[in-house]
Amino acid sequence: MSGTGSIAEVGTPSARSRALAVLRVRSRALAVGLLPAALAVVLVSARTTGRLAGDPWPAVTLAVCAVAAFVLLVGGIFAAVVLRASPAMTPTVPLSESAAPDLYRLVRDLADRMDVPAPSAIALTPDCDSWLEDRTHAAHRRARGRTLISGGAGGPETEPGAAPVLVIGSPFLWWMRVAELRAVLAPVVAGTGPSAHPDIADARGFVRGLDAAVDVGGRRFLGWIGVPARLLLRLCRVDAAEMERGVAAAASDRAQGVDYALRIAAQEQVGLAYAGWDRLLTRVALPAWRMGRWPAHLDAGVVSALTELSRRDRLADGFTSRLGERPACDLLDQPGAVDEAASLLAARLFHGGPAEPGPDWSPVDWAAYPEEVVDRKWRTEAARLLAALDALSAPSAPAASTVERVLTHLADADADALAGRLSGDLARESVPAVAAAAAGRGSDALPLFPLEAPRSGRDLLADHVVALVCCAAVDSAGGEPGLDWLDGPVLLVAGVRRADLAGPVLSLVEDRDPGPLRDWLAEVGVRPEKPVRLV
Repeated sequence: MSGTGSIAEVGTPSARSRALAVLRVRSRALAVGLLPAALAVVLVSARTTGRLAGDPWPAVTLAVCAVAAFVLLVGGIFAAVVLRASPAMTPTVPLSESAAPDLYRLVRDLADRMDVPAPSAIALTPDCDSWLEDRTHAAHRRARGRTLISGGAGGPETEPGAAPVLVIGSPFLWWMRVAELRAVLAPVVAGTGPSAHPDIADARGFVRGLDAAVDVGGRRFLGWIGVPARLLLRLCRVDAAEMERGVAAAASDRAQGVDYALRIAAQEQVGLAYAGWDRLLTRVALPAWRMGRWPAHLDAGVVSALTELSRRDRLADGFTSRLGERPACDLLDQPGAVDEAASLLAARLFHGGPAEPGPDWSPVDWAAYPEEVVDRKWRTEAARLLAALDALSAPSAPAASTVERVLTHLADADADALAGRLSGDLARESVPAVAAAAAGRGSDALPLFPLEAPRSGRDLLADHVVALVCCAAVDSAGGEPGLDWLDGPVLLVAGVRRADLAGPVLSLVEDRDPGPLRDWLAEVGVRPEKPVRLV
């Protein structure tokens, strides 16, 4: 093989034929736009030579020329928008070669082995996925934004004609070993070969421009642009999708000879990483994000989470034996700084947090997580529960911050009223928080991705009762807030996790039976009549 000249040998002809079909849509659109102008030229020429003398040809010629001028104006504006509109670009943490020389060397070795162009740059995404992203669109040839890790959004990845950028899931770098990462990246890097074909690159640029024009069409004064853009996208959607399938097939064929046996085992690690990453975000990161803190080393945390998952899940048993091999994060010069940048981006993408740290958006280390997140979360929820109970109680009732008060209330009254009050309070609290986050993001706003399904009022009530009991255990029974890598905040008593609290609490909330919870409190040594320290 000899670089891009041998692309046809690995199945790209199918992709190229689809690319040509996409380009034919562009050519036909151009022909339709030029048709009135061509007719106007014919009429003017005929009038000039005297072949169309007399009525009604002067009026017809004038009308056709006016229509042609209008179509050319509209077509020119549309073409300019398609060429200059900024396509959606995935927010990533850019890595310069000086920040990860060994990683760049590994990727270039892969490209040389498969005889394809090397990616123009490498960036990280806080997710379990990897892909090639073309950033050569005209609007991205301007420098954009500030660098997170040495190197930035400008540079080689935005030069005209540059190869695509390789985007790598940051959890892969910490969980996978170097050989596993190489095997996983091989079919991705192989995609630079078909991407270098001029017809495929041209077709992709056209589709990206149309997609961006649809977004531009949602703005004031430019709403009409979305109409032809959507029409052209519909006309080339099938061919564009088939082109991408052909490109993927060509890349997969080319990567067959690179670490094929190891790739099968590495794909198992990809599945494991998905599971552990999801648990880490929903159970561990989300409670911190909600209170204005963001764990600064999520990628390091995913190793602990997956190690714990491997210990608990017999299907994953034995995966931890690989941890003695060199981790892929060793390919970075400053893995801690990269992890921190990826963790901040994860909070921004999945929770809508600000792009920069601040007084109300500060990082938290894993060592400080139990005290600064878990304990604070419990006491905030305990205070909310007691405030809701105060609102439902008679004015003369004592406002005691005790577990006994909640036990008595839920044993004697329908828990639905308290659950409904809590749901309303939470909804009111979230409105200013979401508004403040949106204001902080400004024009660079990102959509919020819900990490949890909506919870019922009873579930919220049970969570708040658990938080109050945990506070009481910390205050009067020597308990401690703890962190479980897969389950998030946990209660430790004498250094042992107490995972048996949920059942007694559900008996109280669902069945109005305080007995199991009173037995649990007595076993642990919690005094339910003693006031709980709140936030």
